[in-house]
Amino acid sequence: MLSAFNTAASALSADSTAVSIAGNNLANLNTTGFKASSVIFEDVFSEAMNGGKTQVGLGVQTPLSQRNFSQPGTLQTSSNPLAAAINGSGFFVVKDASGATLYSRDGNLARDANGVLQNAAGEAIQGWSSLSGNVNTSGPIGDIVIPTGVLEPAVKTSTISFSNVNLDATAAVGASSTTQVQVYDSLGEAHQLNFTFAKTAASTWSWTTSLPDGTTASTGNFTFDTSGNLTSPVAGASPTIAVSSWNDGAAAQSITFNLFPSGTPAITQYAQGFSASNPSADGSEATTIKDASIGDGGVINALLSNGQTLKVGQLAMANFVNPDSLIAVGNNDYQVSGTTSQAAIGTANTGGRGQIKGSALEASTVDISTEFTNLITFQNSYSANSRVITTANSMEQETVNLIHA
Repeated sequence: MLSAFNTAASALSADSTAVSIAGNNLANLNTTGFKASSVIFEDVFSEAMNGGKTQVGLGVQTPLSQRNFSQPGTLQTSSNPLAAAINGSGFFVVKDASGATLYSRDGNLARDANGVLQNAAGEAIQGWSSLSGNVNTSGPIGDIVIPTGVLEPAVKTSTISFSNVNLDATAAVGASSTTQVQVYDSLGEAHQLNFTFAKTAASTWSWTTSLPDGTTASTGNFTFDTSGNLTSPVAGASPTIAVSSWNDGAAAQSITFNLFPSGTPAITQYAQGFSASNPSADGSEATTIKDASIGDGGVINALLSNGQTLKVGQLAMANFVNPDSLIAVGNNDYQVSGTTSQAAIGTANTGGRGQIKGSALEASTVDISTEFTNLITFQNSYSANSRVITTANSMEQETVNLIHA
């Protein structure tokens, strides 16, 4: 009779645990990247009697919980440009404050004050970083740092050139034409440098550069032969434009006016209208990172202040032969157990790892209808086994009454 009590009690305990597992699933209905757990029941070794012809079970073991990592959650678009969702197998690799390596499916990421890419729990996302645009994914993984502030210093203009400038041979003496070239000073501020070409005599022209405020920077002269070819300055003798000061206080600078950018004179005098093709100047403003985003495949792109984009990082992914052996430790993280295979680290969509979708999050895999059905089943089982205890107790009381009778 006592075995009936123990058998029913084991069922009551197992059903209570099962309800807790289902309740935890429902509690995480909206948890990003959460994987629902299934309840697995196993019986206890039976008691054999009558030479094995009669076998009486001894109840049920504490149920096991098993997460289903093979079922992907629905991918939902996110307004967070640093959000990322895994479609398929694999995990993001994170490091907590103690330096322990953990694994997660939660891709709701952001930068901290130092530019370190982190999840909502403040754990550092692991991968590869670079400021050159060449991310080496064959090296060891580490914290992904997306720098803030100045990425590259300002570079002042040192050379100006045109692919071709034609001065109209039919223009009257005293006629002039003007064009502009954008240059950068030592502080990285852009200025429009004015070029004025004036005809001073037959086949002779002067050139003058001036700042936006009208201040003259430098002057010089061109002479041409009867075929319209430049005769002075000669090859290799490109003039220098000297700027003594800028209105923002930047340092004085010398700029080479390259008249021979392709080895031949870029200045001609033909009986055609004035033209100045493809004016160009080196130099640049100070480059800063204005924003960053994660693209498909886990590539981290930085939007620069000059309008260009730069690849500054790559998310790492880990895959396991038996991911169901991982242990949940909170904060949407998992740690390896004694039976977990070695983590296979690499990039998305390689080595059996799933794809990463940028600006998206993976929804929980919890299904309400399934969990409610399970709760009804567990409740009925609990009720039925409580009746076993009631019945066994009644039978025991009848036995006691027989003795007293």
